[in-house]
Amino acid sequence: MDIQPDKERDHKRLGRELDLFTFSDAVGKGLPLFTPKGSVVRRELERFIVDEELRRGYLHVYTPDIAKLDLYKKSGHYPHFKDSMYAPIEIDDEQFMLRPMTCPHHFELYLRKPVSYRELPMRIAELAKLYRYEQSGELMGLQRVRTFCLADAHIICASAEQAMEEVAGALDLIEYVASVFGLALDKDYHYRLSLGDRANAEKYYKNDAAWETGENLLRQLLERRASQFVEAKDEAAFYGPKIDIQMKNVNGKEDTAFTVQYDFCMPDRFDLSYIGEDGQKHRAFVVHRSSIGAIERIMAFLIEKYAGAFPLWLSPAQVRVLPISDIQARYGQEVVAGLKEAGVRAELDDSNESLGKKIREGKMLKIPYLLVVGEKEVEAKTVSVESRDAGKLDAMPIADFITRAKKEIAERA
Repeated sequence: MDIQPDKERDHKRLGRELDLFTFSDAVGKGLPLFTPKGSVVRRELERFIVDEELRRGYLHVYTPDIAKLDLYKKSGHYPHFKDSMYAPIEIDDEQFMLRPMTCPHHFELYLRKPVSYRELPMRIAELAKLYRYEQSGELMGLQRVRTFCLADAHIICASAEQAMEEVAGALDLIEYVASVFGLALDKDYHYRLSLGDRANAEKYYKNDAAWETGENLLRQLLERRASQFVEAKDEAAFYGPKIDIQMKNVNGKEDTAFTVQYDFCMPDRFDLSYIGEDGQKHRAFVVHRSSIGAIERIMAFLIEKYAGAFPLWLSPAQVRVLPISDIQARYGQEVVAGLKEAGVRAELDDSNESLGKKIREGKMLKIPYLLVVGEKEVEAKTVSVESRDAGKLDAMPIADFITRAKKEIAERA
């Protein structure tokens, strides 16, 4: 899995060249600004993962970007992560924090009413804006930022066995998502079992038996799946062991892209319980997981994987229509209108430049399809198609091209 540095694929460079995102000193370090083009990629990723999670039984919610400091003291995040959290904000003699994670928010949602064992597992999910004060030296493009959107979820379970089933389901989802992106297990990413340190009670929640049980359960799960994995000591979350999905960027630096965590701490701290079949109150179990990780980080990985040449479904501009001269501009406008009506992202290049220059610019911007319209195409009501990936195709009626494009988009080919 060694990756040699590849400046041509560096997402920071491509982000500028393709006008996907930028940073501003006036806004602040590590706070990305997404352009209209970059926002298309982001929005497609968000829609994809929300729709897929809803299909798999997740309940999507919205919670605030800010909460009382006491909430993070209760969860244990403040004492463990306060150095990487933004400073408290004083409002009406109370202290608030920009949230670094959503766990306590989702737990408070769960606690709003009694829950029956019949309602479990309950998969609470959110595309959550989070804020963490990364050190300046650690900031790196979209891979290390100070604000990011995490595809986060917390799954409340009735037993350890049910929790392991949900961990397996989360890994199934992650592997499916990765396959859609064209990422292969043990080639583009690998599993890491992140363990705690029993001797480090300052860093990890003190419960040796629970740590032993949790780590063994995750290890056995990976072994049953016949998954290759490495073990890493002292890399767990403070509340329990986890399975990290590790990827390397073009510079060879490894980062955690997605994660699934087993939690035996928060159910006690928040008194997370359910009403069992016997009518009595029982302690719940919790699984934390991110399916697509931080949108910013996965965007960085994908920009580098595709070298900026996004598949059709993710491409900011899916089609560019190129009239050979001003005479065909009106027909070009009709073609663009028809594409947009069909849900295809299309734009018109009606500049006074030569056709050759228009084609070169479209290729430089890595647009998947260039549709040339000249006198013959106007008469026949067709388009001449040049595919970024397949080269020149036969001329075809616009309706046929729309059918082709919509199929490719739907299949996320």
